[in-house]
Amino acid sequence: MLRLCRLVSRPLKQSYGPPTVQLVTRKMAQTPFKAGQPDWTTSIPRPKENEKITAMGWFLLLIPATTFGLGCWQVKRKIWKEQLIKDLHEQLNMEPVALPDNLNDVKQMEYRLVKVRGHFLHDKEMRMGPRSLIRPDGSETQGGLISKRDTGNGYLVVTPFQLSDRDDIILINRGWVSRKHAEPSSRPLGQISGELELTAVVRKGELRPQFTPDHSGGKVYLYRDLQQMCAKSGAAHVFLDAVYDEKVSTDAPVGGQTRVTLRNDHLSYLVTWFSLSAATSYLWYRQIIKRIPF
Repeated sequence: MLRLCRLVSRPLKQSYGPPTVQLVTRKMAQTPFKAGQPDWTTSIPRPKENEKITAMGWFLLLIPATTFGLGCWQVKRKIWKEQLIKDLHEQLNMEPVALPDNLNDVKQMEYRLVKVRGHFLHDKEMRMGPRSLIRPDGSETQGGLISKRDTGNGYLVVTPFQLSDRDDIILINRGWVSRKHAEPSSRPLGQISGELELTAVVRKGELRPQFTPDHSGGKVYLYRDLQQMCAKSGAAHVFLDAVYDEKVSTDAPVGGQTRVTLRNDHLSYLVTWFSLSAATSYLWYRQIIKRIPF
């Protein structure tokens, strides 16, 4: 019992627990950095600006180079399209020529003025539309499929034309009539009979526009479907737009409904390509040359 009391009365040895570790940690934090010791706080080193450009860097340069080349190509396309439109308008003002003996040559004469002599076959008349009216001054009325205004919405009257100097029949777009004058009986004075000579513009057939329904072989055609029109009327594959004539009857269709349908969007295309080239060139210079991260 006495021995047990002595053991209990002895002082315990000093413990080396967390307080000691905390003091050591503070000393390490307060110890100044000495030369030659590694700096564990240093992040990943940045690439030097004078490092060589890798193969991937040169490959990425193809993006601004390609877009710049496409912009230059659109500049050439714009010049070509503007000259083509100018030439077409000049053809519309040239002296009319006679219809060639071989009607297959007419395919190469689009927008050329020709003179023909013969008479209309009104019993095979067809309509194409709805269409808006192109006035003699070049302005156009607002009309379409939904519009009900007779002054702006109507049809183009397409009538087979029997040539006088040969047995061939061709198709002539006589011009525009309003909805209320769509039927031939509503414009008796405009149904010209007998032989006449007229000037017209050579046109080609049209492909079926996207989402356009089929006209089902009726008298009303939604676009210039030369195949079906000629098959129904027995005409050759020649389509002419009659020019405007102020001397015709007020009941007759209004001629001069030729549209030069050539889109010229090359200006917007070249601006887009050059903008992409400038933007990608800046990104390439920033990332590959200057090594500036985002």
